[in-house]
Amino acid sequence: MWIKNAQDPGYDATVVNLLLENGAQILGKTNCDEFGMGSLSIHSFFKPVINPFTPANVPPAKKSEPRSAGGSSGGSAAIATHKLCFAALATDTGGSTRLPAAYCGVAGLKPSYGLISRWGVIAFADSLDTVGIIASKVENIRRVYVILIPVESDVVAQYDERDPTSVPVDIRNAAHDACEHFPVLEDINDLGKLRIGIPQEYFPAELGDTVLKPFRRVLQALEQRGASLIPVSLPSTKYALSAYYVLASAEASSNMARYDGVRYGMQYRPPYDADLSKTSDVYAHTRSFYFGKEVKKRILLGTYALTAESVHNVSVMEHIPNQPIFRAFDNYYLKAQELRKLIRQDFNNVFRIPNVLQSSNTSKTTTTQGVDILLHPTTIRTAPLLSEISDKGLDTYVQDVLTVPASLAGIPAISIPSIADDGWPVGTSIVGQWGSDEKVLKVAELMEKLMHETDSKTLT
Repeated sequence: MWIKNAQDPGYDATVVNLLLENGAQILGKTNCDEFGMGSLSIHSFFKPVINPFTPANVPPAKKSEPRSAGGSSGGSAAIATHKLCFAALATDTGGSTRLPAAYCGVAGLKPSYGLISRWGVIAFADSLDTVGIIASKVENIRRVYVILIPVESDVVAQYDERDPTSVPVDIRNAAHDACEHFPVLEDINDLGKLRIGIPQEYFPAELGDTVLKPFRRVLQALEQRGASLIPVSLPSTKYALSAYYVLASAEASSNMARYDGVRYGMQYRPPYDADLSKTSDVYAHTRSFYFGKEVKKRILLGTYALTAESVHNVSVMEHIPNQPIFRAFDNYYLKAQELRKLIRQDFNNVFRIPNVLQSSNTSKTTTTQGVDILLHPTTIRTAPLLSEISDKGLDTYVQDVLTVPASLAGIPAISIPSIADDGWPVGTSIVGQWGSDEKVLKVAELMEKLMHETDSKTLT
């Protein structure tokens, strides 16, 4: 039984209501990075989430060293690893469902943006946030997904009018129709019908042999089953991480402004001698005390990226011809939006299923050119030791480098686990065109069986 307390919200999110209406039991809440801001679940008020995965053939001394569960939804991945629940809800802004799933050896789905209602979910970055699902196997994810995407008929998935980012019914229908050209896959022997793209930009220098070896084994197994492996290029990928952190931080800065201790959030009682003559000073005391270090960092970065003031005094600059005026909003935020368009177009160029969200693609017909799905490693390494993690530098942010492109494009992606040579799990991501979530899940189910066979042979 879930007993509400004074800190519980006054109402449930749409996704929770749908689960309850369909007989699900809510066991409780799991630990995560504050406001979903983090890649390793080390920025939680309740201390870091420890990875519960127990590797085989690893010395006991090595097993006892605590590792990160990944983030930001590390707690959801941890409870799914222990199989204490059928499935766990998560959120995914730039990889926060797929990363912890990969580190903990479970499956994690980020659906197409706008299909699952976000009403009642605390916002981080509105144009990127999605409700994710984590479970020990893909079949469980599928069963929860079907509940969260209730259908009014065999075609139409429900639109939630309370969620301004919910995609209208006509576009959902168009996506369903476009996916009818996707090859029919019934079992592993049908993989010969599948065209799989391998993006060459998804193998950065940071990617080690620990991840590459199991990924190569997966490709070999797919090739043996007759699947077509096609090299593709997504040239704008190299800009994705930078664009993501500008856009996500800018939107976070806007969303976090509501937490002032008056309308939303806890209120901190300032010292008796504090100057409270300005409302902003009252807010500052509350935000300084209750926001964590990582949240403050991203708010500051986002606020700067949205700054429209020039660095120099404009009236003075008018007397200096040809002198450029630097505005952070133009040079960071707008540039990041332009890069996001290029990233979306890269995906549209390689998939043979058209993107029904793009007006220029609505008349495009499906051809034999292009690929059905993309396949790439989910992470650049296995779960890091908590003792190795530092909040200085950019190392923690690089963890997202392979997951943020799909988030910027708003397309579905699922990470399924395989085992590295050192016994720790890594993830393989299956990415599809917008609205092809059902097809991506079907491919994931078949690949899960194939990878289980491959990993079993490797470990024995």
